[in-house]
Amino acid sequence: MLTADFDYSLPKDLIAQHPTTARSASRLLVLDRASRSTTPTVFARLPDFLRPGDLLVLNNSRVIPARLRASKIDGGGQVEMLLLEPGDPGTWWVLLRPGKRVRPGTRLQLKPNPDSRLGDPSANVIATVHGKNADGHCLIGFPPDIDVLAFAETHGEMPLPPYISRSTPDITDRERYQTVYASTPGSAAAPTAGLHFDREFLGALRASGIHTCEVTLHVGVGTFAPVKTEQLEDHVMHTERFFVPEDTVDLVHQARDQGRRVIAIGTTSLRVIESVARQNNGRLVAGAGRTQIFLHPPSRFHVTDALLTNFHLPRSTLLMLVSAFAAPGETHGRELVMDAYRLATELGFRFFSYGDAMLLV
Repeated sequence: MLTADFDYSLPKDLIAQHPTTARSASRLLVLDRASRSTTPTVFARLPDFLRPGDLLVLNNSRVIPARLRASKIDGGGQVEMLLLEPGDPGTWWVLLRPGKRVRPGTRLQLKPNPDSRLGDPSANVIATVHGKNADGHCLIGFPPDIDVLAFAETHGEMPLPPYISRSTPDITDRERYQTVYASTPGSAAAPTAGLHFDREFLGALRASGIHTCEVTLHVGVGTFAPVKTEQLEDHVMHTERFFVPEDTVDLVHQARDQGRRVIAIGTTSLRVIESVARQNNGRLVAGAGRTQIFLHPPSRFHVTDALLTNFHLPRSTLLMLVSAFAAPGETHGRELVMDAYRLATELGFRFFSYGDAMLLV
């Protein structure tokens, strides 16, 4: 298929710049794949489309306040550092901006958060550039006595996507650009489908007989990258780290064996369970790994029966994944999803990370 088939126009005022006042106050567009019908509603009505015994698969990855500010010790130029993932002990892969002229050996003085405690010893950190890979990501070495995640929690900023453009930061981002069940630090972007759930909503679902389980997929910046090749098949997918615990494997197998639905909360959860299932004859196994799975029409799915997701960027791999799920093994899923996106646009739905939700059943 052509990448251009997944392009669409979107008025800028429909790109959500702020979260809703309450997590579950967003809207919901339901796409029934069997009848090819769409139903606009509100997220609070999600239980109307669920069944007792459904198993929701949540991604518990926690967004790191991964954006750090620094200056070059030699020359004083200002740089922005985005933590991506750990390398060898004492190092992290990062995205530097500007980074084209940064060479191995460059020393960077990290800037403390001006609101942090005076005299904080972790505020005086010098990092060193070790090298750069083919993707332009830099390997940075940190002093051995520095806990990089702890430093980021104190001095870092939340890595909001580039389409959220504000003149002033929103102090609620540290809480709202994070799911309420986030527990494992590692993501450079939020698994946004989960942002719609608050603890009370999840508690009510569980009380009504809906089950939940968790996986971990650490979302990388590649999730925002548009596909630039003309043909989908020529695109090289980014890789992301995942972990599947034993109890999740047991719960998913029980649901499948008993004919209950497995519902992925977000494309990240889906990517984990489908990646593992593809490698194990349709069954899950516990463990850690990396996935480079690229799901697009006419991909098939082994485990997932329904998907809750947000509205995604044009030409993005996530839009292609949703289109594949709309009609597994077929190519007409693209038309179903693009028609649903057109309806959402006409109805003024809010798009992307802080936007509204879509349920495919």
